[in-house]
Amino acid sequence: MAQRERESIYFISDIHFGLQVEGEERLKLEKLELLFALIREDGRALYMLGDILDYWMEFRHVIPKGFTRLLCLLGDLAASGVDIVYVAGNHDFYLGEFFERELGLKATLYGLNSFEYAGRTFLFAHGDGLGQGDVGYKAFARLVRNRFNLGLFTAFHADLGVALMKKLSYLSRHHKPVDIPRESNRLLNFAESIAAEQEFDYFVCGHNHVEGVHQLRNGACRYVNLGTWIDGRYPYGVFSHDEFLLKEL
Repeated sequence: MAQRERESIYFISDIHFGLQVEGEERLKLEKLELLFALIREDGRALYMLGDILDYWMEFRHVIPKGFTRLLCLLGDLAASGVDIVYVAGNHDFYLGEFFERELGLKATLYGLNSFEYAGRTFLFAHGDGLGQGDVGYKAFARLVRNRFNLGLFTAFHADLGVALMKKLSYLSRHHKPVDIPRESNRLLNFAESIAAEQEFDYFVCGHNHVEGVHQLRNGACRYVNLGTWIDGRYPYGVFSHDEFLLKEL
């Protein structure tokens, strides 16, 4: 199907490949294959909003094993003409050039970004480090993604590097803010603060695994959280025919 005939924009987040036992990992891959088949039918773009992998660090000459099938699926989808954008999450410690050069993804990004499509403005991010609070994580992210520290890390033997990634991933998952209700609402509150300053139609994110769609107080903007794939459900977002829907495989 020609790119101009494809109308839908798809969104996924927080799949955390590499986290769970073999059977659950296999089922997530099967669900992803089903989703990619849908995207090939009418999708012009796929936005992966972080933590697709439970741990990832790009080395100079080594690709961490365990994700071969996923990487092949991504490369095939990109080759079919779908624009794929990967936003780093707190478990994607560093996205370098591999996904773009080797797999053909359109872009790898960090933080808060935006695009316009069909007369709508989309703000999108993983969600880590946005808004007030969680100072410890923000300091951790600056430390991990510092260029000097990245150079040191990638100089390690890959087996040692992967072991360290898994440990950091564990620490990131088990880091708990003192005020849990406030943390659950932090991204929604951040979207409200942005809506008070600028115009947009959708703020799309993941990170806190709290799936849902909320109309913001100004009545013109919507907050969308894509949820997670680690609890036996497989949600995704799709914008098509002037409507944003959360669906499930």
